[in-house]
Amino acid sequence: MPSHPNPPAVKAAQKFVGDVRTRVGQVVVGQDVVVERVMIAMLTGGHLLLQGMPGLAKTLLVNTVAKAIHLDFRRIQFTVDMLPSDIVGSEIIDQKSGDFRIHRGPIFTNLLLADEINRAAPKVQGAMLEAMQERKVTLGGQTMRLPTPFLVIATQNPVEQSGTFELPEAQLDRFMLLHRLGYPGRDEEQDILQRQLGMGLRKEEGGAVPRTAFDMIDNTPVGTAEDLVSAMEAVQGVHVSEVFLRHSVELVRRTRESKDLDFGCSPRAGLALVNAARARAVIHGRDFVTPEDLFELAEDVVLHRIRVSYEASAAGQTGAKVLHSILAGLG
Repeated sequence: MPSHPNPPAVKAAQKFVGDVRTRVGQVVVGQDVVVERVMIAMLTGGHLLLQGMPGLAKTLLVNTVAKAIHLDFRRIQFTVDMLPSDIVGSEIIDQKSGDFRIHRGPIFTNLLLADEINRAAPKVQGAMLEAMQERKVTLGGQTMRLPTPFLVIATQNPVEQSGTFELPEAQLDRFMLLHRLGYPGRDEEQDILQRQLGMGLRKEEGGAVPRTAFDMIDNTPVGTAEDLVSAMEAVQGVHVSEVFLRHSVELVRRTRESKDLDFGCSPRAGLALVNAARARAVIHGRDFVTPEDLFELAEDVVLHRIRVSYEASAAGQTGAKVLHSILAGLG
């Protein structure tokens, strides 16, 4: 059984996460659950996929989190004409010496924002997802490890949008969490408009442009890499009961046995559920997981790892309905 972290460790980690959430709230309206999911990914070293329609501040949110923590940050805007070398890097020839040298791609960073990942061709998606899984890249016969920590937060528009390539199930499985963003509420949307009215102009080189929410991001970090490591250590000490483990295993196995699904979850889902629950416990100031953690995280952990059968779909079933039915039966 893992040892419980000292209460001060949990308290410090909770404060660190709270400071980041406060900073994000100064720029992004609402989306508090999304920020929690981002922090869960950061505290566990898992990768996160954010799915939502354009204009829901996905890029703005990740940008703000990156600057709130003093980590190296890169952003890749995925397009249909990208090559794998645009991400991982390539060998290039030195014109003066005639020797080949390694040019490292943007994947060599701590926090990588893969914007609209489903707009890239499958070959490019595969190159990046392989690096995500193995946390290393081979270039010119050299195997190079990626920096630590290394985290990918990818965004994608729903696959019904034109010009997208749906991520295969095997690649989706490598994302610890897939969180679906909805539209803001009425009051939140009014707040967004009100904030825009007060942003004014940014003057530069004798001209001016209207300021955007990106101009409102404070570049002063509220935490350091050391704070993040300390919070990650606190997560590792969170107690997980045998009952919670049994429920996690039972949930995963029932997705495989369901007649409404073509296939269920891999063992990665159980691992993701337990690790994410530990991080959520720390975020909420606990050194132990609760059933609430399992129920709150189940959709983000499970739904992208299952597929409803054609017959069940025709009968009106959805992944969410099947999952909720399984959760209701766990007791």
